[in-house]
Amino acid sequence: MKNLHTRTQLVHAGTRRSQYGELSEAIYLTQGFVYPSAEAAQARFDELGDDEFIYARYGNPTVAMFEDRIAMIEGAEAAFATASGMAAVNGALFALLEAGDHIVAAKALFGSCLFIVDTLLPQYGVEVTLVDGTNLDEWRAAMRPNTKVCFFETLSNPTLEAIDIAGVAAIAHDFGAKVVVDNVFATPIFQRALTLGADVIIYSATKHIDGQGRCLGGVVLGDKDFIRGPLETYLKHTGGALSPFNAWVMLKGLETLDLRVRAQADTALKLSNALENHKKLARTIYPGLKSHPQHELVNRQMEAGGTVFSLEIIGGKAAAFRFINALEIVLISNNLGDAKSIITHPATTTHSRLTAEQLADLGISEGLVRVSVGLEDFGDLLGDIEAALNSG
Repeated sequence: MKNLHTRTQLVHAGTRRSQYGELSEAIYLTQGFVYPSAEAAQARFDELGDDEFIYARYGNPTVAMFEDRIAMIEGAEAAFATASGMAAVNGALFALLEAGDHIVAAKALFGSCLFIVDTLLPQYGVEVTLVDGTNLDEWRAAMRPNTKVCFFETLSNPTLEAIDIAGVAAIAHDFGAKVVVDNVFATPIFQRALTLGADVIIYSATKHIDGQGRCLGGVVLGDKDFIRGPLETYLKHTGGALSPFNAWVMLKGLETLDLRVRAQADTALKLSNALENHKKLARTIYPGLKSHPQHELVNRQMEAGGTVFSLEIIGGKAAAFRFINALEIVLISNNLGDAKSIITHPATTTHSRLTAEQLADLGISEGLVRVSVGLEDFGDLLGDIEAALNSG
């Protein structure tokens, strides 16, 4: 499998077939597993084999198929699937940090990620420094002897700032720190963060991996020592495991991931180009546009600009709400990476816990909207967006 192309791996990697030879992956809806003898049970608890299971919170054949498949396409040694993307973020950070440690994180983070970093971790004695993720000098200046983790979104939500993964990794590794990245917006199709120097990758599988708005899920990827060591220990005892049914849904999502995100990114680029100079917009933000502040870096790190763009509507919140409410095809929701196009007003939803000063610092104005491009026809989406912009 390692020598095959990604699209082939997405369909076949990690498959475990039972004695019945099923074509589609089996869903093992079981909480526990039966042992042939007391001695066999003891032996399994003493040393778990590669394809042996004890309890669904520790592992499951369907979940293992999902973990093996995404690890294969990401080029990671191992993966641990979680109940949600936030369970993955929480698990990765808490498995790496303890009281007295220091974390440096980009300040442009999704609201729940920011809560873990600037509220939850300090409650457990972890020191935190937030920096402008695009400024390598700030990363370097923030490092300390007790810095254990550097954490950031490779494309920030919702302003789509691109962070130099290799640059941050070089700084972090000089101090013996691990680089943990949330690679959701870039997807495993458009960016391989491990090859750029990241140590741990996090995905909300709820987004592009499912891709059809059905299930929650997450996954953490990295080297085997971390994934099957401190991360697995933390997650199996705190209960953040992915359900077998959700793992099966994610497996089905992986089969079409490459096809879907390429089509979505192609439409996102076309829409961004078409809208960039619209008279009702203060700015159009998309990593694939030449006007993007980190366009050269995006070209160096990513194969495409992703499936999401943001628009700043002239006129603030009232104008943004009029625009959102006038849309007929694009749906109002706070998810992304779906087959259906979705629009979000971050200042009043996903980032509403931030202060006015924090929002301004991150460039999240009341006129800013985030658009996750789905699989609809480009012409239909452009017509819908232009009609909504011109309705006010």
